[in-house]
Parts: sequence; structure tokens; C-alpha cells
Amino acid sequence: MIRHGFVLLTFCAALMGCAVAQERRPIAWDGLGRDPNIAPKRPHVTKQRVTNQAAATSDPNQDRERVLGTLRPYSEAWWAVHDEIEAENDKQLGTKLVICPSCVQSPQQGEDVTGSLR
Repeated sequence: MIRHGFVLLTFCAALMGCAVAQERRPIAWDGLGRDPNIAPKRPHVTKQRVTNQAAATSDPNQDRERVLGTLRPYSEAWWAVHDEIEAENDKQLGTKLVICPSCVQSPQQGEDVTGSLR
């Protein structure tokens, strides 16, 4: 049994030599076309920052967040400011979100809407 394990281990070790990455040597080039030994030159790309005008304007929620921090948590005033922040977030999301009108089915007038499936 030990002999079989030794043979298997030797065989695996011999195959490990095949898996070693070959070193990169020059390729024979016939002079036609592009030289494969020269790395391709990539054009230099300059990254430009795009300034967003919407980000430059002050976020209305920043002021509300400051006011929210000064109020007693979960008081009526705190909930009023919190609801304003949530409404503003929903409004901003609504401007970014586009839903195909034919994908959304509006409920019919006489039908009760509960969200359950029949």
C-alpha cells in the first residue's frame, strides 16, 4: 500500500513540473505585420472630473438632518422633520426611477386593491 502511495506521489510531483508557467521568451518574427515582441502601446487617457450641478447645490436634507440632531428623538417635531426627509428622499428617487407605463397595471375603479393575489 505504501508503494502505491509513493508511486502516486511521484507521478503527481512529475506532473507539477508541467503546470509551472513558462517564461516569456521572444517569438520569431518574420518581419510582416506588427512585431509580437513589442507590447501594444495604449493611448494615454486623461481622466477628467465631471462636476455635477445638482451636487453643487445644497442638499435640502442637510439642513433637516442638522435640525433632526438637535431635537429629542421620537418626539412629534422629530417625526415631522423625519417625515420631511423621507418625503424628499422619495421625491429624489422618483425622479431617477423610470417605470414603463405599460408594465404597471393601474387598478380598475370598482375593484378593491389589497395586494393579495387570487
